[in-house]
Amino acid sequence: MPVAGPRLPRTALLSLAILGSALLMADSLARADTGPGYSAPLHQTLESVLDTPRPAIDLWADLQWRSTMATRLSRYIEDPARRSHLLDNIQQEARLAGLAPGIVMALIQVESAFRSNAVSSAGAQGLMQVMPFWVEALGRPEDDLFDPLLNLRYGCTILAHYLDVEDGDLTRALARYNGSRGETWYPERVMRAWRQHWWQPP
Repeated sequence: MPVAGPRLPRTALLSLAILGSALLMADSLARADTGPGYSAPLHQTLESVLDTPRPAIDLWADLQWRSTMATRLSRYIEDPARRSHLLDNIQQEARLAGLAPGIVMALIQVESAFRSNAVSSAGAQGLMQVMPFWVEALGRPEDDLFDPLLNLRYGCTILAHYLDVEDGDLTRALARYNGSRGETWYPERVMRAWRQHWWQPP
């Protein structure tokens, strides 16, 4: 039985970006699925998000967070410029999707150890290990999931959708993201990474 996880409030931005969908995802939708069994609501959400220009946000208001995260991220990415650019993208895409940036950082650590060229045994690609069937399903062959920004847009949108579907329960949303619905080992890994490395007191 899933353990209740932290509950995050849904925001107006999340409601718009995720189309307000409250439909449950089909059980067949897991990242290991490579067939046409993707969810129509999530398909529409991804299309909408990818086709809508993302407004810039004021990153200067979060300098302290970025400074702290840059230091911690140095164990994975040595180059300061690349590190700073990635943090900009993570912060923007996470918050535009209504997600806590630290949770996205933890998920990326678990999924790819911040390697933008990572490929899983199931074929998932990039920072957030997005399955390439999403690109095929959307009819967007030009989308390169190894591009960090594009990968973040896919991954953050998918996780935010699952969070909306699960009424804010992060444990269940993370399990859906991993394709291990009903189990807690994956959410526990992500939350452990968050507490140990990417959590910062307000």
